Amino acid sequence: MTVSRRNFLRGAAAGCTAATAAVVAPAPAEARGNKELPPEAVGLLFDATMCVGCKACVVACKEANGLPIQVPMERAYEDPSQALSPTSFNIIKMYKEGEAKTKDVEQDGFSFIKRSCMHCVDPGCVSACPVQAMTKDAKTGVVSYNADACIGCRYCVMACPFGIPKFDYDKAVPEIHKCQLCNHLWKEGRFSACADVCPTGATIFGPVPKLLAEAKRRQAMTPGEVAKFPRRSTETGDQTKEKPAAKYVDHIYGEKEGGGTQMLMLSGVPFDKLGLPKLPERSYASMSETVQHTLYDGLVAPAVVLGGLLAATYRSSRKKGGSEEDSHE
Repeated sequence: MTVSRRNFLRGAAAGCTAATAAVVAPAPAEARGNKELPPEAVGLLFDATMCVGCKACVVACKEANGLPIQVPMERAYEDPSQALSPTSFNIIKMYKEGEAKTKDVEQDGFSFIKRSCMHCVDPGCVSACPVQAMTKDAKTGVVSYNADACIGCRYCVMACPFGIPKFDYDKAVPEIHKCQLCNHLWKEGRFSACADVCPTGATIFGPVPKLLAEAKRRQAMTPGEVAKFPRRSTETGDQTKEKPAAKYVDHIYGEKEGGGTQMLMLSGVPFDKLGLPKLPERSYASMSETVQHTLYDGLVAPAVVLGGLLAATYRSSRKKGGSEEDSHE
C-alpha cells in the first residue's frame, strides 16, 4: 500500500473541496473599529521646530532606565548605527537636504526628529502578543512589557508599524526592550525623563487631550507670532521664554495614524522626510483581528484543513500500489 506524494496532493485537493462544502461557514465576522483613547491617557508632544538636537533627552532616558551611555554622542543623530536598540529607548535623528542652511524647511534645510515608542491607541504589538507580555494600561494607555510572561516569539517586533520593540539577542534569556514613558518614576511624582529635561520644551508630557489642544493652538498661530510655550509638562505650568511661532506643515502626526497614538508630533518638514511611515487611519490591529476572527469563527479553517488531510490519507491508502512513476516519486 503506497502513499505517494502525488496521490497525497490529489487527495488533499479533493478533501479540502469536500470539507469546505460539508462545513457550513458562518457569516464573516463583523469588522471591529479602532479602539478608543483610554480615559486618563497620557503621552508626549514633540515639536520638531523647537528641538535643537542637544540630545539631553537621550542621556536622561538612559539614566532613568539604567541603560549604558555610548560615547561619543555629539554626532549620534548623523550616525546610521545610532538607532533604537535594547539599550536606546529614545533617540534624536537629523534630516538634512541640500546645503542644510535653514532649520525646519524641506529644501536646503534641516530638522530633528525624536524616535521612541508611540504608545498606539490600538497597538499592534499588544494585539499580536499571544501571552499578554505586551499590555496597554486601561487608564493611562501606556504600552508596557512584562519579561516574565514573554516567550520570545517576537510577534510584537513584526506587528509594530514604527519598528519600536527591540529584541535583545545578547542575553541568555533574551527580552524585548522599549520606552514605557518612565512609568516606574510616577510613584515618585515624576514623569517621562525625556520631557523633564528638555531645555527648549520640544518634548512635553501630559494628558493626550491637552497635548492635542496645544498642538492645534500652535498650528493656528501665524508664523512669526510671539507666544509662550509650555515646557516639561502641561501640568507643571513651566513656560519657555516668549518666541516666534514656527511655520508648521498642516498635519499633527499621531492624531489619526494607525488609529491614533499617544505621542503627537509637529514639524516644519513633511513627516515622511523625517522617516515616519504613512499609515491608514484604521489600525492594523483591528484589520488583522477581523481576518483572524472570520477564519476561526466556528473553527472553519481548521476543519477544512483537517478534513483535507483525512480525505487525502483515506484515498491514498485505498490505492494498492499505483503507477511505477508514482511509486518512485
